[in-house]
Amino acid sequence: MPKKVAYKAQIEHLQILDENGKLDEKLAKGTLTDKQVLALCEHIILCRHYDEIAFKLQRSGRMGTYPQNKGQEAIAATAMAVTRNDWMVPCYRENSALFLHGLPMEHILLHWMGDERGNQIPEDVNVMPISIPIGTHMLHAMGIAWAKKLQKTDHVALTYFGDGATSEGDFHEAMNFATVMKAPCVFICQNNQWAISVPREKQMASETVAQKGLAYGADCIQVDGNDVFAVYKATKDAVAKARKGEGVTLIETLTYRMGDHTTADDARRYRDSKELEAWAKRDPLLRIQKYLAAKGMWDDKKEKAAEAGAKERVAQIVKNCENIAKPSTDDIFDYTFATLPDDLRAQRDSMRTNSLSLEPGQSTLRSPEPQHA
Repeated sequence: MPKKVAYKAQIEHLQILDENGKLDEKLAKGTLTDKQVLALCEHIILCRHYDEIAFKLQRSGRMGTYPQNKGQEAIAATAMAVTRNDWMVPCYRENSALFLHGLPMEHILLHWMGDERGNQIPEDVNVMPISIPIGTHMLHAMGIAWAKKLQKTDHVALTYFGDGATSEGDFHEAMNFATVMKAPCVFICQNNQWAISVPREKQMASETVAQKGLAYGADCIQVDGNDVFAVYKATKDAVAKARKGEGVTLIETLTYRMGDHTTADDARRYRDSKELEAWAKRDPLLRIQKYLAAKGMWDDKKEKAAEAGAKERVAQIVKNCENIAKPSTDDIFDYTFATLPDDLRAQRDSMRTNSLSLEPGQSTLRSPEPQHA
């Protein structure tokens, strides 16, 4: 029998706004308006200042470890411009999207300050708490998407993760189940070139991250993650497909982690400074500003005004977090069960374990009974 090709595919790369702020008008049709681009610019400035202050809070001992978002903000922020009441399932570097989706900005700082109220999502905000374990949250996104399909809604779940997460088994399980069930789920990989200190080329043999989704029957595309127009178009198309029940999309967004992995990391130990300098020229914020300046919509005066507004707003957010009332110990009990069991109610009310509250004699070690000859 003659040989035949059983499968053949390719991965498209999409860029609409280049590094100099020049737009491909044809590809940009039906994407972002200039007003939306301006709003994204101001939002990224706000998020960058938030990042800088969070870094200083950690360095001054006022907050725990913090992962900076600098360099990647355009991906998450732009993707959120597409959605409405859809669900967002983040990892830990999507502040720009979380804030646009309705999460109060205090929540992220509270989380990293160790206050669990930072993870108490308001009921009208369709986001999940940030996920620190690598890759596990993609399964949650798939589950939410499948649930929405079973409920016969047109809601979509979008999940964000890094390139390193695609080397985890959870990614493959989530992709396989989502595609088989045609769950309305969009997978957005923020390929920032580094899985902590491991470069992409040393943790996967595939030429792209996007091609990994082909094995599961997903639609796959690679985009310039520092190009807001490309990210918007790819996400808009993927969400539309998912909403119509036409399957899963994996979007690989090429970007760069401008800061350290977290404040517990020092990227200078493993990253070439020339690589950082090269990617700094591709900064999504600079690209947007060049585009807007050419349109007469951005200048030094507007930049200073945006920065001043960001400083004022973030200062108030920090004040709100640091002056928040101490949590009640009742919170340990009251958010675990819908109806608190009697034994736990006894513990809560007595502030002692149930057995100790019922038998106070157990509260200390009893002296052994004297031995008689």
